[in-house]
Amino acid sequence: MSSVLYDAQGPRAKRRNILYTAFFVVALAAVLWWVYSSLDEKHQLDWALWKPFFSGSEAYTTYIWPGLENTLKAAALSMVIALPLGAVLGIARLSDHIWVRVPATVVVEFFRAIPVLVLMIFGNELYSQYTDVSSDDRPLYAVVTGLVLYNASVLAEIVRAGILALPKGQSEAAMAIGMRKNQAMRLILLPQAVTTMLPAIVSQLVVIVKDTALGGAVLTFPELLASANTMSGYYGANTIASFTVVAVIFVVINFSLTSFASWLEGRLRRGKKSTGAVLGVDETVNIPGHAGTGTAA
Repeated sequence: MSSVLYDAQGPRAKRRNILYTAFFVVALAAVLWWVYSSLDEKHQLDWALWKPFFSGSEAYTTYIWPGLENTLKAAALSMVIALPLGAVLGIARLSDHIWVRVPATVVVEFFRAIPVLVLMIFGNELYSQYTDVSSDDRPLYAVVTGLVLYNASVLAEIVRAGILALPKGQSEAAMAIGMRKNQAMRLILLPQAVTTMLPAIVSQLVVIVKDTALGGAVLTFPELLASANTMSGYYGANTIASFTVVAVIFVVINFSLTSFASWLEGRLRRGKKSTGAVLGVDETVNIPGHAGTGTAA
């Protein structure tokens, strides 16, 4: 069946697509067989290397859970701080006051341009030279600092783009009924923009969870990925098994975040569907910043 965007395939095109499909299936099977053979040749698929994860809880209680706990702690602290900070910076970039807009723009563009790993290293040195933070807590502080500074800047751009994506009629209608700009931003624009921004915000939260691994690679922060190295050495160099288990845990965490975001986005969209009712003059008295007579409060 043909459509505006797609033409029906002819006999030659169908045969060609079948050949391409068969070729790629064979190529994929060959690659998978090569991977399997290589791992089996290196004895990475031996049951002895995978046994610690399927018999007993020692690997989980000694290595995986402490590392996962540190990962979730650093990610949660970074999210709690970065989300409101990013919202404030994003709104500040839209301010009419130049003394608010320019500093916010400088902060966002500066920290957004620096790699998060560099920010973590600078944070570690900062806490080492100018604070009394203990050496045990310093990696956590440095990781959270780097994640907050970088991701708050990225979230600020997401917030700004989400608000600018709304139709201008939204803010104009709010001003027409007597709302001040901060009222329109708080009561009209932000609630609508949240639904639009939610997928991008959750994507950035997933980045925060994954970037905690940078602290383990450079700052000896005992997070989940760093625990895999120690665990692999203890169980006889079962590198593939250890990192496979850790990868599955990261997939579960990030998939849970995205699934929750999808559910929340759908709930918000359903909750914001208009009933199509028309308000009378007397009913507008309950609108903040507006009086029933049609004049600004």
